[in-house]
Amino acid sequence: MALSELNDDIVRSMSVGAVYSDFGGKINSLDFHRTADLLVTASDDDSVRLYDIASAKLLKTTYHKKHGADRICFTHHPSSVICSSKHNLDAHGECLRYLSMYDNRCLRYFKGHKERVVSLCMSPVNDGFMSGSLDHSVRMWDLRVNACQGILHLRGRPTVAYDQQGLVFAVAMEGGAIKLFDSRSYDKGPFDTFLVGGDTAEVCDIKFSNDGKSMLLTTTNNHVYLLDAYNGEKRSGFSMDFPNATIEATFTPDGQYVLSGSGDGNIHAWNISNEPNKVACIDSYIGVPSCLKWAPRRVMFAAAASSVLTFWIPNDAKPAPET
Repeated sequence: MALSELNDDIVRSMSVGAVYSDFGGKINSLDFHRTADLLVTASDDDSVRLYDIASAKLLKTTYHKKHGADRICFTHHPSSVICSSKHNLDAHGECLRYLSMYDNRCLRYFKGHKERVVSLCMSPVNDGFMSGSLDHSVRMWDLRVNACQGILHLRGRPTVAYDQQGLVFAVAMEGGAIKLFDSRSYDKGPFDTFLVGGDTAEVCDIKFSNDGKSMLLTTTNNHVYLLDAYNGEKRSGFSMDFPNATIEATFTPDGQYVLSGSGDGNIHAWNISNEPNKVACIDSYIGVPSCLKWAPRRVMFAAAASSVLTFWIPNDAKPAPET
């Protein structure tokens, strides 16, 4: 099924096509490759796992007992990832690692952050990537060199995201402030600042839509905000407000829908093409989905809750094998 055919009925029909319940700990993060049919996960059992999403097969598992596996994202190469450390940050300072899944090697260590990395993203256009840490800093890196390329000191927990062209990146901070920077001259400071009024919670996730028109913010108190990426105007706010739940929200690749996990164990979907309109509330079957991302090139999304990963496809599609 082509992404161009996505509509309310197809979004409502999304159902579980594959389940992976053999993780030995909580799944901390997941990421799809931009062009290859691959997904990677990082979890509290210190594993990094690589999946083929076309065949719903686990391709590779590597374990990282010394550093752990927390935030993860693909590089441009389909078998290389960046992974943030969970253990031994004080002892080694090796907060980020550039890993080859092909031969289970660490290609490079990156030192600098003094606390856990909570946000990680790869530039869509070059070898640059960014990390935001609980040490209240954002660092810029290049896969080809060990040394940090730049640093921004901020208030509170920072969350980072590139737009889809890699020209702009956003940094969200406490108090609902979002600062936009030119990727090529971020040292000059932000060229724009948006304030999401009325919410003082920290932002734990930020995403740009593929068309660059919208931004999606998720806060630590489980509010999801849809913003106009050009002027910061709040188009809509969705409350998934349940205590002690961690959730993630995602755009569909066409930018027409937003999906979000919720503390009630459901996955909620809105059509945002005009005025945001709720089109579905789907039982996740796995509890509160703390990780949720739509695949860049397919009518499918992945959701993870605790130690269970699920792949979702339209229910008229051929079901993927269950593992």
